[in-house]
Amino acid sequence: MALPVHAAAAHPLRALRLAASGSLLGLLILCVAWEMWLSPLRPGGSLLALKALPLSLPIPGILNGRRYTYQWSLMLILAYFAEGVVRAWSERGVSQWLAAAEIALSLVFFASAAAYARLTRAAA
Repeated sequence: MALPVHAAAAHPLRALRLAASGSLLGLLILCVAWEMWLSPLRPGGSLLALKALPLSLPIPGILNGRRYTYQWSLMLILAYFAEGVVRAWSERGVSQWLAAAEIALSLVFFASAAAYARLTRAAA
């Protein structure tokens, strides 16, 4: 359940929720597409696509504005940021660009989720 907030604070919170939701869903889609079609380790896809499964866990809480979900998902997203950094450094070509997209999406999620958690602290 979304936390009740003052009307003046509703607009920034809505924007933060949209940014967090969009970047999380984008990252999930990117992870699956990367390992199945765009630049898989093996032709036809790889089981590495399963790395996207943990990203599906916070989706209901993020979409519903649950502060606790925003807080714990900040730790989860760090693994995807780290993977993006490692693969951007070690790979070339399409995979390097996909890794850069993973870094960007994880940073957008981290910044928006942290800001949402901070702004909803008073309401909690």
